[in-house]
Amino acid sequence: MKLPRFFRNIWLFLIIIGPGIITATAGNDAGGTATYSIVGAHFGYRLTWLLVLTTFVLVVVQEMNARMGAVTGKGLSDLIREQFGLRWTFVAMAVLLVANVAVTISEFAGIAASLEIFGISKYLSVPIIAFIIWYLIVHGSFKVVERVFLAVCLIYVSYVFSGVMARPDWGLALKSVVLPTIEFTPEYLRIMIALIGTTVTPWMLFFLQSNIVEKGVSFRKYRLQRFDTIFGSLSAGMIAFFIIVACAATLHRYGIDIHSAEEAGFALRPLAGRFASYLFALGLFGASTLGASILPLSSSYAICEAFGFENGISKRFAEAPVFYGLYTALILAGAGIVLLPSISLIFVMLLAQEINGVLLPVILVFMMLLINDRKLMGEHANSGLYNLMSWATIGGLILLTLALIASSVFHLL
Repeated sequence: MKLPRFFRNIWLFLIIIGPGIITATAGNDAGGTATYSIVGAHFGYRLTWLLVLTTFVLVVVQEMNARMGAVTGKGLSDLIREQFGLRWTFVAMAVLLVANVAVTISEFAGIAASLEIFGISKYLSVPIIAFIIWYLIVHGSFKVVERVFLAVCLIYVSYVFSGVMARPDWGLALKSVVLPTIEFTPEYLRIMIALIGTTVTPWMLFFLQSNIVEKGVSFRKYRLQRFDTIFGSLSAGMIAFFIIVACAATLHRYGIDIHSAEEAGFALRPLAGRFASYLFALGLFGASTLGASILPLSSSYAICEAFGFENGISKRFAEAPVFYGLYTALILAGAGIVLLPSISLIFVMLLAQEINGVLLPVILVFMMLLINDRKLMGEHANSGLYNLMSWATIGGLILLTLALIASSVFHLL
């Protein structure tokens, strides 16, 4: 019996769903949660306008990525090597690796911080979670890994409940969305770059496209994949909004200064209740675990594609030794550095987001040149409106970085 078209579309969507939602949601990782918490605690609702704008940019960038993967059947690093040669590929991979190593460390820092709220030492939590993550990727099939990732994404809903329980001033929050506030101070400009750098990251551009290729999404099925990508980006922006709101309504309101997501979780307890604090910690744990799984995976996909090594979760260790070897090395590095007694976890988290924000334009330029190549993309190349929005994003990030440097120099004089 043939199913009606509506039910066929739902069935197809359930098959395709995954890459867009997982990638965008994983962007709200440990460093993201720390950044959004500090934004809310230090600046209240004042930067929600930038979050909304950045979420819109995320939708545009992720859609371009998904489209390139569906049309070409190749990952981003694979296309960079084919179109620009090995020298530029090496530059792109170096940029990605620098950003990803820093972010991977921050993910394990987030795992440690979230479970310390429940009284569990990082010397116990980090090695156990690192092993579970490694075992899942190395021994799990693509379908199993994707389903686990989607299940972890559901934990992010705890941030929404935590934000509602904080009883925010919704009128002021919505007013801040439509009335931008800009301050030309190093702290404000730095947190702007960090907020952009944690919402749209270099690793996302590589992971989403590789994931779509490995899943075998063709352009014929792209309409439903496009919905997955857009829905994932919008839901990630909504979750980030509730993190900022929760901290703005409590910590900023009472003038409580924090420097990490862990401090935010502890500080919420007397202001919004123990349950809200635990929900926040649960969200941070889910975010960090998903990020710690995906960031090393993104690096492994990209580097192996770039230099022609076998890759993919669907392959066994013996079939893709470089792929799994890189993944293992990044897991060990990320978990190992966090276990050092003197490491400043919040410094690592925020530094990672700033590195992402500064390096993002480099990768975006490669992507823009590729998606506008008519020989490569044919009729599916970018429209003029897409190009306007994308180049404006790149130009805005460069201007922000220059403004940060100029402001920092001015304050030193």
